[in-house]
Amino acid sequence: MSRPFAPRRLAFLAVALLGACAAAEGTPDHAGFAPSPSNAFGAYLAGRFATSETDTRVAADAMLAVLRADPDQPEVIQRAFIATLLDGRPEAVRLARRLPDNPLAAMLIAGTDAQAGRWDRAETRIRALPRQGAAQLLQPLLLAWTLHGKGQTDPALALLRPLAESGRLRALYAMHAALIADLAGRSREAERFVRIAIGDGTPPTLRLVQISGGILARGGKEEEAQRLLEMLGRGQDELMLPAGAAARRDFFATRPVASPVEGMAEAHLALAGALRGQGAAEFSLALTRLSLRLRPGFAPAILLAADALLDERQYAAALAMLDQVPADDPLAATAGLRRATVLDRMDRVEEAAAQLRRIAEARPAAPQPHMRLGDLYRARSRWEEAVAAYDEALRRIATPAPAQWPLFYSRGIALERAGRWPQAEADFRRALELSPEQPYVLNYLGYTWVERGENLVEARRMLERAVALRPQDGNIADSLGWALFKLNDLPGAIRWLERAVELEPRSSVINDHLGDAYWAAGRRREAQFQWRRALALGPEGDEGPKIEAKLRDGLPQNPVAENRR
Repeated sequence: MSRPFAPRRLAFLAVALLGACAAAEGTPDHAGFAPSPSNAFGAYLAGRFATSETDTRVAADAMLAVLRADPDQPEVIQRAFIATLLDGRPEAVRLARRLPDNPLAAMLIAGTDAQAGRWDRAETRIRALPRQGAAQLLQPLLLAWTLHGKGQTDPALALLRPLAESGRLRALYAMHAALIADLAGRSREAERFVRIAIGDGTPPTLRLVQISGGILARGGKEEEAQRLLEMLGRGQDELMLPAGAAARRDFFATRPVASPVEGMAEAHLALAGALRGQGAAEFSLALTRLSLRLRPGFAPAILLAADALLDERQYAAALAMLDQVPADDPLAATAGLRRATVLDRMDRVEEAAAQLRRIAEARPAAPQPHMRLGDLYRARSRWEEAVAAYDEALRRIATPAPAQWPLFYSRGIALERAGRWPQAEADFRRALELSPEQPYVLNYLGYTWVERGENLVEARRMLERAVALRPQDGNIADSLGWALFKLNDLPGAIRWLERAVELEPRSSVINDHLGDAYWAAGRRREAQFQWRRALALGPEGDEGPKIEAKLRDGLPQNPVAENRR
């Protein structure tokens, strides 16, 4: 899959976030590099381009080759360090020692010191990190774990306590304070910090539930721990929970962080997850690499690294990363779902479908694999296969919860496209019963009624509500405008269709609708302009000839009446 070149200066992003000054970019050429001084510049440019494309293997190969040709050039050392760090190369440690002012390098060396038990050195490096950017958020966590590694648990908790009790990231600091207290055998303090973390109002992730639930379960509060798991299951984001009571007990039995070094790995992972959610996939990948150096085989870090690579369309690298999750790891099923997602993006549809079926067979009570399978087929207009997959997913749900409205919505779309409208309509209504304020369900059902000439008054109410819920969505504005057009409210139709074109100017359908409304209002020249624009935007299916016919002959004399038949 190709995309336009857009230099993102990966290393610059990373170091800028940390308050330093390096920059890097990279190349998709997979040949080896062994340049002489005369051709080192070509390898350097190749390495920069590869880094811009997050092709970490090629970038590392190229930059190391350039470094062999010019070993003392500071910019090359910086770029080679970033490239080798992102690719998980052992050379990153050697290069980091040559970069005393690079915060990423300092964190890497601090981790190496911690692994060797040199806690004083690790503390010195961490205290020297800049008090700005991402380092400002990460430093207290790393320093607390370093103090705990030195046996200074009280100062470690004292450092995190004020951060855990107030501030935007209090849940993050509270979770690490709970981990330190738990590791020190201070169950009461650990539980207090856990309650801050889970009471923050943020939807729980699988990792937060594993950490918090484990601390609660080991403190004798097994039922509360199980309720956390159930809450997570209702959210459907973390799709693969432990199956069966025994597996859930095992899930909570082992401490997720067994040492201060693993705690540092957890800190890198936590910030990596937060940054990826803000669109900083490249820097997120760098932090996951730091986490994996401290804790090889750490499945949550592997999954996050694979997600970062997927964001950058490095599909082969993402698959290779997911292969590192052990088959007996509690997150192996989640890794399998991610693998199916990557295969889907690569258009390896049958392999993705086979992966999902294997997970479904291994987890016969879980609806998620078949939900994903339905989405896979629906995206490729394989409507009946999508319906069958959604049917199987619903068979695995005893009582649908409000959070499961998307399953009925998705099956409704597949049924409607398959020409099975009565069943589709029932699914859309069921989705709204489960969650009445879903603008996309309101829009789909209301628009389909308008297209079918059914329930136009109710459709208008639905679409007005959908617009109120999503006022910046051009497609929903178009649906309301089209409904008003069919209800013969031409001023209202034109007002909303013009708004829709403002929001979605490159939609052939919306421009075509506005052309119809202009024609019906007697604004013939404007109508023809909109139809020509709709035609230029590449209408789907047989819409092109229909637009050409309107340009030639106009609309019927009473298009609204025609539309309502």
